[in-house]
Amino acid sequence: MAAPEPILQARQLQAGYGASQVLFGVDLDIPAGQVVTLLGRNGMGKSTTIKTLIGALALRGGSVRFGGQPLAGLRADAIARLGIAIVPEGRQCFPNLTVREHLLAFADQRNGQRGGWDLARLYALFPRLKERENNMGNQLSGGEQQMLAIARALSTNPRLLILDEATEGLAPVIREEIWRCLARLKADGQTTLVVDKYIERLLPLADHHVVLERGRVVWQGDSAALDGDRGVWAHYLGV
Repeated sequence: MAAPEPILQARQLQAGYGASQVLFGVDLDIPAGQVVTLLGRNGMGKSTTIKTLIGALALRGGSVRFGGQPLAGLRADAIARLGIAIVPEGRQCFPNLTVREHLLAFADQRNGQRGGWDLARLYALFPRLKERENNMGNQLSGGEQQMLAIARALSTNPRLLILDEATEGLAPVIREEIWRCLARLKADGQTTLVVDKYIERLLPLADHHVVLERGRVVWQGDSAALDGDRGVWAHYLGV
């Protein structure tokens, strides 16, 4: 069976900060309905790649296409409206908004044209948020804030969901809840790009893995290939 067409296709990405070049020709395909991971040690270009995809950092070279549309020159808010949502590292919840207000403020207002992530469905995914819907953002635990950040992104009915270190700093029991959430999203056909360090937990969830080293793609393949190549783990992932 032919592989699904990429909903996002990046070619020869060049990017950096000031005089510092960080990405050196990164290629990335994210097929519709699949979970793709972006792996590598700290400082290897994962966050920079994400920033270029969502328009938070200007490209110095290369191209990004989403749903067949070139993204070059588009502002971050315009790219978000096309259907890319990010769960940022650090969660970034608003302290003076309730859980419910967070979700309604970011909700897709176009009558479900891209899906159906209404409040009922979000609360079914994260029942704890229903229990806390009238609590302010600064009254939530770290795990609850992460659930809210994911639900907030889903409320936009994204065609592509990006999770940037979504389990960082969470207790093991909360991490497992995030993994269960990701499994449910995959079963629903949600296209997802994941940056995370818990590779063992990503193996059964992801369809494809891309490994970065110093701003270049040095390895890519499916979970079976990654699981069987421990040299990649040792040399590029610090495991």
